[in-house]
This record gives sequence, structure tokens and C-alpha cells, in this order.
Amino acid sequence: MKEHIINSYENYREETRLTSNNARRIEFLNTTRILDELLGENQKILDCAAGTGIYAFHLADKGHDVTATDITPRHVEVMNQTLASKSYDMTTGVMDATDMSRFADESFDVVLNMGPFYHLIDEDQRQKCMAECLRVLKKGGLLLTAYIPRFYVFQYVALSDKNFLDAGLAKQLVTTGVLHHDDEKCFWTDTYYATKEEMEHLYKEYGLEITDHFAQDGLTPTFAATVDHWTEEEFKIWCDYHYSVCRESSLLGASNHVIIVGKK
Repeated sequence: MKEHIINSYENYREETRLTSNNARRIEFLNTTRILDELLGENQKILDCAAGTGIYAFHLADKGHDVTATDITPRHVEVMNQTLASKSYDMTTGVMDATDMSRFADESFDVVLNMGPFYHLIDEDQRQKCMAECLRVLKKGGLLLTAYIPRFYVFQYVALSDKNFLDAGLAKQLVTTGVLHHDDEKCFWTDTYYATKEEMEHLYKEYGLEITDHFAQDGLTPTFAATVDHWTEEEFKIWCDYHYSVCRESSLLGASNHVIIVGKK
């Protein structure tokens, strides 16, 4: 199963996903704004699915001690290339977020779980990922998990490509939250789409105190063409607006990406 996920990312330019246009930049800008508010100084951070390191390098540039791993070898290669131009060291490596055995218990002040849940279609794999994140997290530390809301995704793909405007696909996504790489109407790879209630229940099940829950980008990707024609001043107004409402409960199910934060 995981080879299909890795192959998908090996053939996708993740390094430009959050910077190529305003509709995508808002996810990074809003998330880093909140990260900078949530985190203290000189934190020891594990980014356990760092992609090509956009968040890892942001945090390392702020002075944090960051370890960045990813399941996709090409992503780690890109991070290492970027690291060559930096004045600091960062531990990087290929790692499956369901097995962090290379790290000792309570090794990190913060764990960023910013990608694995998208692709862990089996509940036992999600449980393993959660257990490992919490094992390596210090008592009192923060776990941030990103997820894609179940009731948003069909709207997005159907608006993007009418070939996915399919009643069967809509029912599958809403009732199961799971898409398989070999499904007839697969638009990505093996993916899991969660609900706000599921994620909050999961955090409480593991004894986490939920300290934040916010929409990273909201509905912005659904009107990307409009957003990308705004001036920087207009775009800033929209970013500030989104930041002001991103914790609204009604918006959490209507965002492309969401992060839930819990204290161990």
C-alpha cells in the first residue's frame, strides 16, 4: 500500500506546493503565524512527515532544534540540498511515521504530524502513528496533526474536474472517508479524510488536552483563480480575515486542510 503513496509523491513537486500561488500560500502563511504563537523559544521539534521541509526550515530559521523526516526519499534529498545553504545543522532521514523506533521515549518538545493521517487508510495504522507520536513526545509537549476534512474533499474535486462529479464517489467519501489508489474514480492515491469529531475523539482517547483546532486554508482553494488575481494588499486582507475566523467550528469542516493541537 505505502509504495503507491511514495510513488505519488516521488512524481509530484511538493517543494512548490505551498508557494506557487496565493491560494496555496495562505495555508503556509496562516499555519506559520499560529505556529509562531503556539511555540516557545528553543524547542526540540520532530517534523515526522516534513515533505520537502517548508515548515521544518521555517522553524529552524526561528532557532528551534528541528529533526525532519519523511517516507519519500526524494523529499529527504530536497531537504538535504536546502540544508547545504543553511548555517545550522538539521537531522534528516527517511522514516515511516508509524515506526519511530530510532527515537527514544520523550525526545521532543513538539511533534508535527503534518501529513501521515492523509494516507493512513487503516485504523490500526493511524493508531500506530498516534502511539509513536506520543511516545517520543515529552510530558507537557504539543502534538499537531493535520488532516483533510471529509465533507470538503468531494466539493473540491468535483469543482476541479467534472469527471469526479460522481454520486458513487460522493457516497464513498462521505460514508467511509477512504479513497484507494485502485478505485475507479481515484483522484490521488490511498487517502483518509477525517471529521472534526473523529479527530477530537482520537485526541481525547489518547488523553490529550485539545489546545487549538484551526483551518489552515479554509475555502480559498475553491476560488483559486480569483485569489491569484488579487494584489498583495488585497491578499493580506483576506489572510487576516481567514486568521480571524480560522478557529470557528463551522469552518473546520469546510477547509481544505485543518490542524488539531493537543498537549500531552
